[in-house]
Amino acid sequence: MICNLFVFRHAETTDNSNQIFSGWRDPDLTPKGLLQAQEVAQQLEQEKIDYAFTSHLLRAKRTLEIVLKPHPEIPVFMDDRLIERCYGTLQGKSKAKLAAEKPEWFAKVHRGYDSAPPEGESLKMVESRTFPFIVQLERWLQQNPVNVAISCHGNSMRPIRKVFEHLSLKQMLQLENPQDQAMKYALHIHRVKVVEVDKRRRLKKDWQNVVVPSSVQLATDPRNPLKQYY
Repeated sequence: MICNLFVFRHAETTDNSNQIFSGWRDPDLTPKGLLQAQEVAQQLEQEKIDYAFTSHLLRAKRTLEIVLKPHPEIPVFMDDRLIERCYGTLQGKSKAKLAAEKPEWFAKVHRGYDSAPPEGESLKMVESRTFPFIVQLERWLQQNPVNVAISCHGNSMRPIRKVFEHLSLKQMLQLENPQDQAMKYALHIHRVKVVEVDKRRRLKKDWQNVVVPSSVQLATDPRNPLKQYY
């Protein structure tokens, strides 16, 4: 049995347009972003989609709503393991300004794997919460062979692509995820085997430094078949 995954990043937001660290801020789509979402919708218009997952942030939800217009009555589940990377105290600040003021530090935090900004997440931490979502999705698809759309964010999309495109860590870190294109993965569900590694104990200390609003961990609904969180 083959299941199709359609994975895409949210379309352009006002923060993206202004080159601002967005993270867990909640900006809306720009007019350009609305057109980008329409492009993804056109790409997937003729595809069969049975379920969809997104984070609770407006940009991911609005992009998904536009993409699913040709697919009425698709169940949509919120799962904040797909949420954007938390940039902590950098959220709302200019990327260009920080890059000019502290170029080496900026490069390390912006694209390094295990360097977290103050009160924020490293890419390693994002991978540690996104990976269990992928593992649970794989298990669920083995019991429920369906086609799934995933509306995610630039950094939560990285580990998803790493798994399904068999990328190295270096390749994952170099990814620039488009905002007007969906990635399609045809999975032979009885052949897919995602290796699960329990990193919770090792990462517990890292998470103590992250300021996590209650809205993030609680952004779900009881219908979500993938119910385990952080």
